[in-house]
Amino acid sequence: MIEAEERAQMSEAVRGALAGAVANGDDVDATLAKLDWLEMLRDEPDDAIGIVFGALGRTNAAATALDDVLAAALGHEPRPDLAVLLPPFAAWAAPGRVAGGELRAEGLATARAAGAHEWWVVCETDAGPRATLVPAAAAEIRRVDGVDPGGGLHSVRIQADAPDLVPADWTAALGRGRRAVAHQIEGGCRTLLELARSHTLEREQFGGPIARFQAVRHKLAEALVATEALEAALDAARQDPGPETAALAKAVAGRSQRTVARHAQQVLAGIGFTIEHALHRYLKRTMALEGLLGSADAIALDVGRRLLAERRVPTLIEL
Repeated sequence: MIEAEERAQMSEAVRGALAGAVANGDDVDATLAKLDWLEMLRDEPDDAIGIVFGALGRTNAAATALDDVLAAALGHEPRPDLAVLLPPFAAWAAPGRVAGGELRAEGLATARAAGAHEWWVVCETDAGPRATLVPAAAAEIRRVDGVDPGGGLHSVRIQADAPDLVPADWTAALGRGRRAVAHQIEGGCRTLLELARSHTLEREQFGGPIARFQAVRHKLAEALVATEALEAALDAARQDPGPETAALAKAVAGRSQRTVARHAQQVLAGIGFTIEHALHRYLKRTMALEGLLGSADAIALDVGRRLLAERRVPTLIEL
């Protein structure tokens, strides 16, 4: 695990590099490659995910690093032409099924879908999760323009003869992917909060900045508490990685995103509704990310059902 001081320095360096790439219109994946992202992921996966995905969220940069995270967690060497099929929006079960000697899969993908040569697809089988490589020609790809067209998401359908399937630890991959997405949401929340805070210092009413008004301060305080709660959940997931802490972090990320976005919009008022202000870009990106690998509401319902079935409450964070 990287020391706290070194981690902070690396976070600042990565954030600066990605901010420069976004400002100059450079390829974000190429920038990550220059920063030795894959080496970081191989050597210190938990720290690498926190640093890189947090920076992606803070800068609103769109990248395909999630493919690398999932591929590595599934035991496959990440590479720029290998895409990993994600579950459909708000879901998290393995997206593939095998029946009658045929593989069928449907889900989402990052922008890597457009140039991938192969797909890594995880399937649910009677023997447990299994994975296989599928050629790009078997995939039907459609760009998702929705709320966040700049995010690069694609809708994918795959139909192919069922090739050899190998065991795949989908639970571990899901946990690592959820932590990555939650870190990106946390970075976006930090910037949303900063945009709102800056506005309160610049906007004046009745002879002074609106930051002096108690109602405005309360909204900023609630947004900060929600963001800090998410950071605490992510710290717990990093220190004690597992499916339960990852699910907690992803659920908290969705709830925090809603709280921060709501209060930031209210503080910014009319200017927050304009395309000239940066708020809408971070709002759209975090909204789209909230549904990847399970939405907050769906995860909470699943955890509740399991608690009732097992009659056991796990200790997620030691107090």
